Amino acid sequence: MTTTYDYLIIGSGIAGLYAAILAREHGSVLVLTKGSIDDCNTRWAQGGIAASVGPGDPPEKHLRDTIEAGAGLVDEEAARVLTDEASDRIGDLVSLGVPFDTVHGEVALATEGAHSTPRILHAGGDSTGAHIELTLASVARLEGITVLEHTIATEIVTQTNGNGPRRGGSRTAPTTDDDAGKLRSTAIRALNTTSGERTTYDCRALILATGGAGQMYQTTTNAEVATGDGIAIAYRAGAEIMDMEFVQFHPTALHLPGVQPFLISEAVRGEGGLLRDANGERFMAAYDDRAELAPRDIVARAIRDRMLATNSDHVLLDVTHLDPGLVTARFPQIYRFCADNGLDITRQPVPIAPAAHYTMGGVRTNTWGETNVAGLYAAGECACTGVHGANRLASNSLLETVVFANRVVQRTIDAPSGRAEPAPDARSLRPVPGDAPGAGDVPPLTREALQSLMWREAGIVRDGESLARAASVLAAWQSTLAAPADRPSQELADLLTCCRLVTEAALAREESRGAHYRNDFPEPREDWRRHLVFQRDGGAA
Repeated sequence: MTTTYDYLIIGSGIAGLYAAILAREHGSVLVLTKGSIDDCNTRWAQGGIAASVGPGDPPEKHLRDTIEAGAGLVDEEAARVLTDEASDRIGDLVSLGVPFDTVHGEVALATEGAHSTPRILHAGGDSTGAHIELTLASVARLEGITVLEHTIATEIVTQTNGNGPRRGGSRTAPTTDDDAGKLRSTAIRALNTTSGERTTYDCRALILATGGAGQMYQTTTNAEVATGDGIAIAYRAGAEIMDMEFVQFHPTALHLPGVQPFLISEAVRGEGGLLRDANGERFMAAYDDRAELAPRDIVARAIRDRMLATNSDHVLLDVTHLDPGLVTARFPQIYRFCADNGLDITRQPVPIAPAAHYTMGGVRTNTWGETNVAGLYAAGECACTGVHGANRLASNSLLETVVFANRVVQRTIDAPSGRAEPAPDARSLRPVPGDAPGAGDVPPLTREALQSLMWREAGIVRDGESLARAASVLAAWQSTLAAPADRPSQELADLLTCCRLVTEAALAREESRGAHYRNDFPEPREDWRRHLVFQRDGGAA
């Protein structure tokens, strides 16, 4: 088996496959994915992909909406890249065969929360992610791109130029005055979860496209594969991680006894769906003038508040006043899933509750997807480009995957030895002092125990006491964690690292901003209009 490639891409979601298709023109490509090629989070994305392609909607309007939703932390340069390049990337997807929905021969554009105009493209109604994913997977197969399924990345091999190998590297890199002392990635260590074989794959460019970390939480819209693997292995290799306190909770996930949470798209409210509490009363106008179309963080907290006020575990999303034909045609996946579970959404309101949905933070990159580690790039949800700030604008996620995956590949051609400028104030995870509980004071570490802790102590609404409790338990678990031996234990270790990053960042940020809300600091503070960056320097994780 060839174990040296020009491009090594970790993850087979939209970001990974799109990067692989582009990179195939410039060298050998290997894609590693821990499940099957179709087993990813983005295939479940329902809402669509945002782009200024309609009349009277210049990219500047999309930029303004993105900045406003991000609660003061959006990187304007990155957001401008996102919105300016959106139409070109939509053109690429159309050329590859993505079947976007049309009306009278023109692409159909819908409205979603916090967008000032209709600009959301869909494919198959509420199956946009699946259509893009399946199209790219088909192209990748036709292009003959090598995809190793059931292979999980366990470690990034790095070295410090001029100083020999740092973490498992076997070569000494040539140095110049400009690159002496720089950290560089050279390979990935991976485990085949079927055979148990461990292999090291060398590469010129390593692209992380592993998705988010929604499985940190007990209630989530994310697939089981969303365990933050790329973020965790990047942190352990010395890459900078930013904005992890900002976890977006989607306000409307199906809430039925015995049924896994299922995303009820933002687009349902965009089409006129109404939120009612358990008593049947509309309530969103009391929380925001935009009512049901307010940003996700506001809607999620309002729903939580009404659930507490009515002593209920859900509220209702009502589309019974809409034309049944519109509902079934526009939301076929949602309609079928609910029908399969005994609910006719054209006749009955949908019980919903918030669920963890999107990781705004991740591996810190510049606008070219470069990290502080030369040769290591990141794209998609595992990356933190700064475009989302403290609260992602609806349907910007799929757009981000293709815009920045394209820029990553372009950068490997134009400036292959570059890296992002290091953050001047990166911090590391450190042991919780003195009063941290010992191993005997906490329950055994399991995925379920971890998810329950995070939902309870570091969820939609937080405070210093709850976050400190979580940080203590997480640190105790970290101190007793055995070396991963298989996929479940590797995923658990990666989730634990991500949970520590989320919790310690949330504990440090003594304000409320966007998706991060603290009861003890309920207002934003100007002195906290900055980012928190973590980098391992030999500390606890």
